[in-house]
Amino acid sequence: MNESSVNRVIRPHHSKLTALVRLLDNAAIFLSLLFLLEWTETPVTSPYIWLGIGGSFLFGFFAEALEVYQSWRGSSFYREARRLAFAWICAIAVLIAVLFLTKTATLFSRKVVLLWFVTALVLLIGLYGGRRLLLAFFRNRGRNRKTVAIVGANALGKRLQTAIAEMPWLGYQFVGYYDDREPGRLLQSCTPLLGDLKRLYEDARHNRIDCLFITLPMSAEKRIRSILSHLGDSTISVFYVPNFFVFDLIQSRWDMLQGIPVISVYDTPFRGVEGALKRAEDLVLGSLILLLISLPMLIIAIGVKLSSPGPVIFKQRRYGFNGQEIIVWKFRTMTVCEDGEDVKQAKKNDARVTRFGAFLRRTSLDELPQFINVLQGTMSIVGPRPHAVAHNEQYRRLIPGYMLRHKVKPGITGLAQINGFRGETDTLDKMAMRVRHDIEYIRHWSLWLDLKIIFLTIFKGFRSPNAY
Repeated sequence: MNESSVNRVIRPHHSKLTALVRLLDNAAIFLSLLFLLEWTETPVTSPYIWLGIGGSFLFGFFAEALEVYQSWRGSSFYREARRLAFAWICAIAVLIAVLFLTKTATLFSRKVVLLWFVTALVLLIGLYGGRRLLLAFFRNRGRNRKTVAIVGANALGKRLQTAIAEMPWLGYQFVGYYDDREPGRLLQSCTPLLGDLKRLYEDARHNRIDCLFITLPMSAEKRIRSILSHLGDSTISVFYVPNFFVFDLIQSRWDMLQGIPVISVYDTPFRGVEGALKRAEDLVLGSLILLLISLPMLIIAIGVKLSSPGPVIFKQRRYGFNGQEIIVWKFRTMTVCEDGEDVKQAKKNDARVTRFGAFLRRTSLDELPQFINVLQGTMSIVGPRPHAVAHNEQYRRLIPGYMLRHKVKPGITGLAQINGFRGETDTLDKMAMRVRHDIEYIRHWSLWLDLKIIFLTIFKGFRSPNAY
Protein backbone atom coordinates (compact mmCIF):
# COMPACT_ATOMS: atom_id res chain seq x y z
CA MET A 1 0.00 0.00 0.00
CA ASN A 2 1.56 3.29 -1.09
CA GLU A 3 1.53 6.49 0.89
CA SER A 4 -1.13 8.18 -1.21
CA SER A 5 -3.60 5.36 -0.65
CA VAL A 6 -2.99 5.43 3.11
CA ASN A 7 -3.76 9.15 3.27
CA ARG A 8 -7.11 8.78 1.52
CA VAL A 9 -9.90 9.19 4.06
CA ILE A 10 -13.49 7.94 3.95
CA ARG A 11 -15.59 10.52 5.78
CA PRO A 12 -19.02 9.96 7.27
CA HIS A 13 -21.76 11.33 5.01
CA HIS A 14 -23.66 14.45 6.04
CA SER A 15 -21.63 15.06 9.23
CA LYS A 16 -22.10 18.82 8.87
CA LEU A 17 -25.84 18.43 8.28
CA THR A 18 -26.11 16.26 11.38
CA ALA A 19 -24.32 18.94 13.42
CA LEU A 20 -26.86 21.50 12.16
CA VAL A 21 -29.75 19.20 13.11
CA ARG A 22 -28.34 18.82 16.64
CA LEU A 23 -28.02 22.59 16.94
CA LEU A 24 -31.63 23.12 15.83
CA ASP A 25 -32.89 20.51 18.31
CA ASN A 26 -31.03 22.10 21.22
CA ALA A 27 -32.28 25.53 20.19
CA ALA A 28 -35.86 24.25 20.01
CA ILE A 29 -35.66 22.82 23.54
CA PHE A 30 -34.07 25.90 25.09
CA LEU A 31 -36.10 28.52 23.23
CA SER A 32 -39.40 26.74 23.89
CA LEU A 33 -38.72 27.07 27.62
CA LEU A 34 -37.99 30.78 27.27
CA PHE A 35 -41.16 31.24 25.22
CA LEU A 36 -43.28 29.51 27.88
CA LEU A 37 -41.75 31.63 30.63
CA GLU A 38 -42.69 34.74 28.67
CA TRP A 39 -46.16 33.41 27.84
CA THR A 40 -46.96 32.48 31.47
CA GLU A 41 -45.37 35.72 32.75
CA THR A 42 -42.90 33.72 34.85
CA PRO A 43 -39.60 35.50 35.66
CA VAL A 44 -36.57 34.20 33.75
CA THR A 45 -34.27 33.24 36.59
CA SER A 46 -30.93 31.42 36.55
CA PRO A 47 -32.51 28.11 37.71
CA TYR A 48 -34.68 28.12 34.59
CA ILE A 49 -31.64 28.87 32.42
CA TRP A 50 -29.81 25.87 33.91
CA LEU A 51 -32.96 23.79 33.49
CA GLY A 52 -33.02 24.59 29.78
CA ILE A 53 -29.31 23.85 29.39
CA GLY A 54 -29.68 20.60 31.31
CA GLY A 55 -32.66 19.53 29.20
CA SER A 56 -30.76 20.23 25.98
CA PHE A 57 -27.68 18.35 27.19
CA LEU A 58 -29.62 15.31 28.43
CA PHE A 59 -31.71 15.14 25.27
CA GLY A 60 -28.52 15.15 23.22
CA PHE A 61 -27.11 12.32 25.34
CA PHE A 62 -30.18 10.10 25.08
CA ALA A 63 -30.69 10.97 21.41
CA GLU A 64 -27.17 9.74 20.71
CA ALA A 65 -27.74 6.59 22.78
CA LEU A 66 -30.98 5.85 20.93
CA GLU A 67 -29.38 6.60 17.53
CA VAL A 68 -31.74 9.46 16.74
CA TYR A 69 -29.02 11.15 14.72
CA GLN A 70 -28.22 8.21 12.49
CA SER A 71 -29.39 8.66 8.91
CA TRP A 72 -33.20 8.40 8.94
CA ARG A 73 -33.37 7.58 5.27
CA GLY A 74 -35.09 4.25 4.88
CA SER A 75 -36.79 4.40 8.29
CA SER A 76 -40.45 5.23 8.80
CA PHE A 77 -41.38 8.57 10.34
CA TYR A 78 -43.26 6.76 13.13
CA ARG A 79 -40.10 4.86 14.11
CA GLU A 80 -38.01 8.01 14.22
CA ALA A 81 -40.67 9.97 16.10
CA ARG A 82 -40.86 7.16 18.67
CA ARG A 83 -37.09 7.28 19.24
CA LEU A 84 -37.22 11.05 19.47
CA ALA A 85 -40.05 10.99 22.01
CA PHE A 86 -38.35 8.37 24.13
CA ALA A 87 -35.10 10.36 24.20
CA TRP A 88 -36.97 13.45 25.42
CA ILE A 89 -38.96 11.43 28.00
CA CYS A 90 -35.70 10.01 29.39
CA ALA A 91 -34.19 13.51 29.58
CA ILE A 92 -37.19 14.89 31.46
CA ALA A 93 -37.23 11.86 33.79
CA VAL A 94 -33.59 12.44 34.73
CA LEU A 95 -34.22 16.16 35.26
CA ILE A 96 -37.16 15.45 37.57
CA ALA A 97 -35.10 12.89 39.50
CA VAL A 98 -32.27 15.43 39.96
CA LEU A 99 -34.70 18.13 41.13
CA PHE A 100 -36.26 15.69 43.58
CA LEU A 101 -32.94 14.47 45.00
CA THR A 102 -31.50 17.99 45.31
CA LYS A 103 -34.77 19.30 46.80
CA THR A 104 -34.89 22.15 44.26
CA ALA A 105 -38.21 21.27 42.64
CA THR A 106 -39.92 24.12 44.51
CA LEU A 107 -37.89 26.63 42.49
CA PHE A 108 -39.87 25.79 39.37
CA SER A 109 -43.48 26.09 38.30
CA ARG A 110 -45.00 22.66 37.69
CA LYS A 111 -47.25 24.22 35.06
CA VAL A 112 -44.26 25.59 33.12
CA VAL A 113 -42.32 22.31 33.34
CA LEU A 114 -45.33 20.28 32.15
CA LEU A 115 -46.01 22.67 29.27
CA TRP A 116 -42.31 22.62 28.37
CA PHE A 117 -42.31 18.82 28.25
CA VAL A 118 -45.26 18.75 25.83
CA THR A 119 -44.28 21.80 23.75
CA ALA A 120 -40.66 20.76 23.23
CA LEU A 121 -41.73 17.25 22.24
CA VAL A 122 -44.24 18.54 19.70
CA LEU A 123 -41.66 20.98 18.37
CA LEU A 124 -38.95 18.33 18.02
CA ILE A 125 -41.25 15.93 16.17
CA GLY A 126 -42.50 18.82 14.05
CA LEU A 127 -38.94 19.72 13.05
CA TYR A 128 -38.20 16.16 11.98
CA GLY A 129 -41.46 15.84 10.10
CA GLY A 130 -41.00 19.26 8.52
CA ARG A 131 -37.60 18.31 7.11
CA ARG A 132 -39.09 15.25 5.47
CA LEU A 133 -42.04 17.17 4.02
CA LEU A 134 -39.80 19.95 2.75
CA LEU A 135 -37.51 17.52 0.94
CA ALA A 136 -40.47 15.63 -0.49
CA PHE A 137 -42.07 18.92 -1.64
CA PHE A 138 -39.04 20.02 -3.63
CA ARG A 139 -38.23 16.59 -5.03
CA ASN A 140 -41.81 15.94 -6.16
CA ARG A 141 -41.47 19.10 -8.22
CA GLY A 142 -38.31 17.96 -9.88
CA ARG A 143 -35.89 19.79 -7.59
CA ASN A 144 -32.77 17.86 -6.65
CA ARG A 145 -34.02 14.72 -8.41
CA LYS A 146 -31.42 12.30 -9.68
CA THR A 147 -31.57 9.42 -12.15
CA VAL A 148 -30.09 6.26 -10.65
CA ALA A 149 -28.82 3.01 -12.15
CA ILE A 150 -27.23 -0.12 -10.73
CA VAL A 151 -24.32 -2.19 -12.03
CA GLY A 152 -24.96 -5.80 -11.03
CA ALA A 153 -28.23 -7.62 -11.69
CA ASN A 154 -27.94 -9.69 -8.52
CA ALA A 155 -29.66 -10.13 -5.15
CA LEU A 156 -27.90 -7.14 -3.58
CA GLY A 157 -28.83 -4.96 -6.56
CA LYS A 158 -32.48 -6.01 -6.24
CA ARG A 159 -32.39 -5.26 -2.53
CA LEU A 160 -31.04 -1.79 -3.27
CA GLN A 161 -33.69 -1.18 -5.95
CA THR A 162 -36.41 -2.06 -3.44
CA ALA A 163 -34.90 0.29 -0.86
CA ILE A 164 -34.86 3.15 -3.38
CA ALA A 165 -38.50 2.50 -4.30
CA GLU A 166 -39.51 2.61 -0.63
CA MET A 167 -37.81 5.99 -0.11
CA PRO A 168 -39.38 8.43 -2.62
CA TRP A 169 -38.23 11.41 -0.52
CA LEU A 170 -34.64 10.66 -1.55
CA GLY A 171 -35.44 12.11 -4.95
CA TYR A 172 -33.97 9.08 -6.76
CA GLN A 173 -35.53 7.97 -10.05
CA PHE A 174 -34.41 4.41 -10.75
CA VAL A 175 -33.92 3.73 -14.48
CA GLY A 176 -32.45 0.21 -14.63
CA TYR A 177 -29.49 -2.18 -14.50
CA TYR A 178 -26.24 -2.61 -16.40
CA ASP A 179 -24.57 -6.02 -16.54
CA ASP A 180 -22.41 -7.74 -19.16
CA ARG A 181 -22.73 -11.30 -17.87
CA GLU A 182 -24.62 -14.02 -19.70
CA PRO A 183 -28.43 -13.82 -19.30
CA GLY A 184 -28.50 -17.11 -17.39
CA ARG A 185 -26.33 -15.61 -14.62
CA LEU A 186 -28.55 -12.57 -14.10
CA LEU A 187 -31.31 -12.36 -11.50
CA GLN A 188 -34.48 -12.36 -13.62
CA SER A 189 -36.36 -9.98 -11.29
CA CYS A 190 -33.73 -7.27 -11.89
CA THR A 191 -35.52 -5.17 -14.49
CA PRO A 192 -35.27 -3.23 -16.69
CA LEU A 193 -31.89 -4.27 -18.10
CA LEU A 194 -30.45 -1.23 -19.89
CA GLY A 195 -27.49 -3.01 -21.47
CA ASP A 196 -23.90 -4.03 -20.95
CA LEU A 197 -20.95 -1.99 -19.66
CA LYS A 198 -20.27 -0.41 -23.06
CA ARG A 199 -23.79 1.00 -22.99
CA LEU A 200 -23.11 2.25 -19.44
CA TYR A 201 -19.98 4.15 -20.53
CA GLU A 202 -21.87 5.73 -23.41
CA ASP A 203 -24.80 6.81 -21.21
CA ALA A 204 -22.37 8.22 -18.64
CA ARG A 205 -20.54 10.31 -21.23
CA HIS A 206 -23.85 11.76 -22.45
CA ASN A 207 -24.99 12.59 -18.86
CA ARG A 208 -28.02 10.29 -19.04
CA ILE A 209 -27.39 9.06 -15.49
CA ASP A 210 -26.69 11.10 -12.37
CA CYS A 211 -25.82 8.34 -9.86
CA LEU A 212 -24.53 4.83 -10.25
CA PHE A 213 -24.45 2.13 -7.58
CA ILE A 214 -22.06 -0.80 -8.08
CA THR A 215 -23.30 -3.98 -6.36
CA LEU A 216 -20.76 -6.41 -7.80
CA PRO A 217 -19.20 -8.85 -5.30
CA MET A 218 -15.92 -7.93 -3.61
CA SER A 219 -14.25 -10.78 -5.51
CA ALA A 220 -14.81 -8.83 -8.77
CA GLU A 221 -12.10 -6.29 -7.91
CA LYS A 222 -10.60 -6.17 -11.43
CA ARG A 223 -14.00 -5.53 -13.05
CA ILE A 224 -14.78 -2.82 -10.50
CA ARG A 225 -11.43 -1.12 -11.10
CA SER A 226 -12.05 -1.21 -14.86
CA ILE A 227 -15.53 0.30 -14.45
CA LEU A 228 -14.19 3.09 -12.23
CA SER A 229 -11.39 3.81 -14.71
CA HIS A 230 -13.85 4.23 -17.59
CA LEU A 231 -16.27 6.34 -15.54
CA GLY A 232 -13.44 8.70 -14.60
CA ASP A 233 -14.07 10.27 -18.00
CA SER A 234 -17.58 11.39 -16.94
CA THR A 235 -19.28 13.48 -14.27
CA ILE A 236 -21.42 10.65 -12.90
CA SER A 237 -21.54 10.10 -9.12
CA VAL A 238 -20.44 6.55 -8.32
CA PHE A 239 -21.16 4.57 -5.14
CA TYR A 240 -19.83 1.12 -4.31
CA VAL A 241 -22.13 -1.09 -2.20
CA PRO A 242 -20.02 -3.79 -0.48
CA ASN A 243 -21.96 -6.97 0.12
CA PHE A 244 -21.23 -7.41 3.82
CA PHE A 245 -24.49 -9.32 4.09
CA VAL A 246 -22.63 -12.47 3.05
CA PHE A 247 -21.33 -12.43 6.64
CA ASP A 248 -23.45 -13.07 9.72
CA LEU A 249 -22.90 -9.60 11.14
CA ILE A 250 -23.14 -9.03 14.89
CA GLN A 251 -23.27 -5.34 15.90
CA SER A 252 -21.69 -4.25 12.62
CA ARG A 253 -20.37 -0.71 12.48
CA TRP A 254 -17.65 1.13 10.65
CA ASP A 255 -14.76 2.93 12.27
CA MET A 256 -11.56 4.71 11.27
CA LEU A 257 -7.97 3.88 12.19
CA GLN A 258 -5.82 6.82 11.03
CA GLY A 259 -7.97 7.23 7.93
CA ILE A 260 -8.31 3.49 7.24
CA PRO A 261 -11.97 2.36 7.27
CA VAL A 262 -12.64 -0.85 9.19
CA ILE A 263 -15.89 -2.79 9.53
CA SER A 264 -16.72 -4.80 12.63
CA VAL A 265 -18.21 -8.22 11.96
CA TYR A 266 -18.48 -9.62 15.51
CA ASP A 267 -18.53 -6.98 18.23
CA THR A 268 -20.26 -6.02 21.45
CA PRO A 269 -22.84 -3.20 21.39
CA PHE A 270 -21.58 -1.93 24.74
CA ARG A 271 -18.64 0.28 23.91
CA GLY A 272 -18.13 3.80 25.23
CA VAL A 273 -21.40 5.63 25.91
CA GLU A 274 -23.53 2.54 25.22
CA GLY A 275 -21.62 0.57 27.85
CA ALA A 276 -22.04 3.34 30.43
CA LEU A 277 -25.75 3.61 29.60
CA LYS A 278 -26.25 -0.14 29.99
CA ARG A 279 -24.41 -0.15 33.34
CA ALA A 280 -26.46 2.83 34.57
CA GLU A 281 -29.64 1.01 33.58
CA ASP A 282 -28.56 -2.06 35.57
CA LEU A 283 -27.56 -0.07 38.64
CA VAL A 284 -30.68 2.12 38.77
CA LEU A 285 -33.28 -0.54 37.91
CA GLY A 286 -31.43 -3.27 39.81
CA SER A 287 -31.33 -1.21 43.00
CA LEU A 288 -35.02 -0.30 42.75
CA ILE A 289 -36.06 -3.90 42.08
CA LEU A 290 -33.93 -5.21 44.97
CA LEU A 291 -35.66 -2.78 47.32
CA LEU A 292 -39.06 -4.04 46.15
CA ILE A 293 -38.20 -7.75 46.38
CA SER A 294 -36.15 -7.72 49.60
CA LEU A 295 -39.09 -8.90 51.75
CA PRO A 296 -40.23 -11.63 49.29
CA MET A 297 -36.61 -12.82 49.08
CA LEU A 298 -36.45 -13.12 52.87
CA ILE A 299 -39.66 -15.17 52.90
CA ILE A 300 -38.38 -17.42 50.09
CA ALA A 301 -35.07 -17.92 51.91
CA ILE A 302 -36.94 -19.11 55.00
CA GLY A 303 -39.05 -21.43 52.83
CA VAL A 304 -35.96 -22.95 51.20
CA LYS A 305 -34.31 -23.53 54.58
CA LEU A 306 -37.40 -25.20 56.04
CA SER A 307 -38.25 -27.31 52.99
CA SER A 308 -35.06 -29.37 52.79
CA PRO A 309 -31.57 -29.57 54.29
CA GLY A 310 -28.81 -27.64 52.56
CA PRO A 311 -27.76 -24.06 51.78
CA VAL A 312 -30.31 -21.39 50.92
CA ILE A 313 -28.27 -20.03 48.00
CA PHE A 314 -27.01 -22.30 45.24
CA LYS A 315 -23.89 -20.97 43.47
CA GLN A 316 -22.88 -22.30 40.08
CA ARG A 317 -20.06 -21.56 37.65
CA ARG A 318 -21.27 -20.14 34.36
CA TYR A 319 -19.81 -18.22 31.44
CA GLY A 320 -20.13 -14.44 31.50
CA PHE A 321 -18.95 -11.59 29.31
CA ASN A 322 -16.25 -12.65 26.82
CA GLY A 323 -16.55 -16.23 28.02
CA GLN A 324 -15.05 -15.56 31.45
CA GLU A 325 -16.28 -17.73 34.30
CA ILE A 326 -18.60 -16.08 36.83
CA ILE A 327 -20.48 -17.34 39.89
CA VAL A 328 -24.26 -17.07 39.50
CA TRP A 329 -26.56 -17.04 42.54
CA LYS A 330 -29.94 -18.78 42.76
CA PHE A 331 -32.22 -19.99 45.51
CA ARG A 332 -31.57 -23.70 45.93
CA THR A 333 -34.41 -25.72 44.40
CA MET A 334 -32.88 -29.22 44.43
CA THR A 335 -31.57 -31.67 46.95
CA VAL A 336 -28.22 -31.57 45.10
CA CYS A 337 -25.85 -28.74 44.14
CA GLU A 338 -24.30 -29.88 40.84
CA ASP A 339 -21.46 -27.83 39.39
CA GLY A 340 -19.08 -30.33 37.79
CA GLU A 341 -18.25 -31.68 34.37
CA ASP A 342 -21.67 -33.33 34.02
CA VAL A 343 -24.67 -31.14 34.93
CA LYS A 344 -28.07 -32.61 34.08
CA GLN A 345 -30.89 -30.23 33.19
CA ALA A 346 -34.02 -30.46 35.31
CA LYS A 347 -36.75 -32.56 33.68
CA LYS A 348 -40.44 -33.06 34.31
CA ASN A 349 -41.05 -34.85 37.63
CA ASP A 350 -37.32 -34.66 38.40
CA ALA A 351 -36.71 -36.39 41.75
CA ARG A 352 -33.94 -33.93 42.59
CA VAL A 353 -36.33 -30.96 42.69
CA THR A 354 -37.97 -30.23 46.05
CA ARG A 355 -41.69 -29.44 46.25
CA PHE A 356 -40.99 -25.84 47.22
CA GLY A 357 -38.21 -25.71 44.61
CA ALA A 358 -40.63 -26.79 41.88
CA PHE A 359 -42.82 -23.79 42.68
CA LEU A 360 -39.81 -21.45 42.62
CA ARG A 361 -38.65 -22.83 39.26
CA ARG A 362 -42.08 -22.58 37.63
CA THR A 363 -42.41 -18.93 38.66
CA SER A 364 -38.70 -18.00 38.16
CA LEU A 365 -38.54 -16.80 41.76
CA ASP A 366 -35.37 -18.87 42.20
CA GLU A 367 -33.60 -16.34 39.94
CA LEU A 368 -34.19 -13.33 42.25
CA PRO A 369 -30.73 -13.47 43.93
CA GLN A 370 -29.21 -12.74 40.53
CA PHE A 371 -30.10 -9.09 41.02
CA ILE A 372 -27.15 -9.15 43.43
CA ASN A 373 -25.04 -10.42 40.51
CA VAL A 374 -26.33 -7.44 38.51
CA LEU A 375 -25.12 -4.94 41.13
CA GLN A 376 -21.79 -6.82 41.31
CA GLY A 377 -21.39 -6.23 37.58
CA THR A 378 -21.15 -9.87 36.48
CA MET A 379 -24.68 -9.92 35.02
CA SER A 380 -27.25 -7.57 33.49
CA ILE A 381 -30.99 -7.44 33.98
CA VAL A 382 -31.47 -8.14 30.25
CA GLY A 383 -29.22 -10.40 28.24
CA PRO A 384 -28.75 -14.03 27.17
CA ARG A 385 -29.42 -16.46 30.01
CA PRO A 386 -26.18 -17.92 31.40
CA HIS A 387 -25.73 -21.66 31.01
CA ALA A 388 -23.70 -24.01 33.18
CA VAL A 389 -20.08 -24.35 32.04
CA ALA A 390 -20.65 -28.02 31.19
CA HIS A 391 -23.58 -27.10 28.91
CA ASN A 392 -21.58 -24.34 27.24
CA GLU A 393 -18.79 -26.74 26.35
CA GLN A 394 -21.35 -29.16 24.95
CA TYR A 395 -23.34 -26.74 22.80
CA ARG A 396 -20.44 -24.66 21.48
CA ARG A 397 -19.42 -27.76 19.48
CA LEU A 398 -22.93 -28.35 18.16
CA ILE A 399 -24.35 -24.89 17.36
CA PRO A 400 -22.44 -22.52 15.02
CA GLY A 401 -21.92 -19.07 16.57
CA TYR A 402 -22.99 -20.27 20.03
CA MET A 403 -20.23 -18.38 21.85
CA LEU A 404 -21.22 -15.07 20.22
CA ARG A 405 -23.95 -14.81 22.87
CA HIS A 406 -21.11 -14.02 25.29
CA LYS A 407 -20.31 -10.71 23.56
CA VAL A 408 -22.57 -9.20 26.25
CA LYS A 409 -23.12 -9.90 29.93
CA PRO A 410 -25.63 -12.68 30.69
CA GLY A 411 -29.03 -11.53 31.88
CA ILE A 412 -31.84 -12.48 34.24
CA THR A 413 -34.29 -12.27 31.34
CA GLY A 414 -33.88 -11.88 27.62
CA LEU A 415 -35.43 -11.92 24.17
CA ALA A 416 -35.49 -15.73 24.13
CA GLN A 417 -37.36 -15.91 27.42
CA ILE A 418 -40.21 -13.58 26.40
CA ASN A 419 -40.57 -15.61 23.19
CA GLY A 420 -41.14 -18.84 25.08
CA PHE A 421 -37.65 -20.35 25.04
CA ARG A 422 -37.22 -20.84 28.75
CA GLY A 423 -36.61 -23.91 30.85
CA GLU A 424 -35.54 -27.32 29.60
CA THR A 425 -33.89 -27.53 26.17
CA ASP A 426 -34.26 -31.27 25.60
CA THR A 427 -33.57 -31.01 21.86
CA LEU A 428 -30.80 -29.32 19.92
CA ASP A 429 -33.39 -27.32 17.95
CA LYS A 430 -34.72 -25.71 21.14
CA MET A 431 -31.26 -24.60 22.17
CA ALA A 432 -30.52 -23.37 18.64
CA MET A 433 -33.69 -21.23 18.72
CA ARG A 434 -32.72 -19.81 22.10
CA VAL A 435 -29.27 -18.92 20.75
CA ARG A 436 -30.84 -17.36 17.64
CA HIS A 437 -32.91 -15.02 19.81
CA ASP A 438 -29.83 -14.19 21.92
CA ILE A 439 -27.89 -13.21 18.79
CA GLU A 440 -30.83 -11.13 17.55
CA TYR A 441 -30.84 -9.28 20.88
CA ILE A 442 -27.13 -8.45 20.54
CA ARG A 443 -27.59 -7.42 16.91
CA HIS A 444 -30.48 -5.03 17.63
CA TRP A 445 -29.75 -3.87 21.18
CA SER A 446 -31.13 -0.54 22.31
CA LEU A 447 -32.27 0.93 25.61
CA TRP A 448 -35.82 0.82 24.28
CA LEU A 449 -35.50 -2.93 23.57
CA ASP A 450 -34.26 -3.57 27.13
CA LEU A 451 -37.21 -1.75 28.67
CA LYS A 452 -39.61 -3.57 26.34
CA ILE A 453 -38.18 -6.97 27.37
CA ILE A 454 -38.39 -6.07 31.08
CA PHE A 455 -42.02 -5.02 30.66
CA LEU A 456 -42.98 -8.16 28.70
CA THR A 457 -41.18 -10.38 31.21
CA ILE A 458 -43.78 -9.40 33.81
CA PHE A 459 -46.49 -10.99 31.63
CA LYS A 460 -44.58 -13.66 29.66
CA GLY A 461 -41.26 -14.44 31.28
CA PHE A 462 -42.09 -15.72 34.75
CA ARG A 463 -44.04 -18.81 33.80
CA SER A 464 -43.28 -21.46 31.22
CA PRO A 465 -44.57 -25.01 30.59
CA ASN A 466 -40.94 -26.08 30.04
CA ALA A 467 -39.67 -24.86 33.44
CA TYR A 468 -39.39 -27.81 35.80
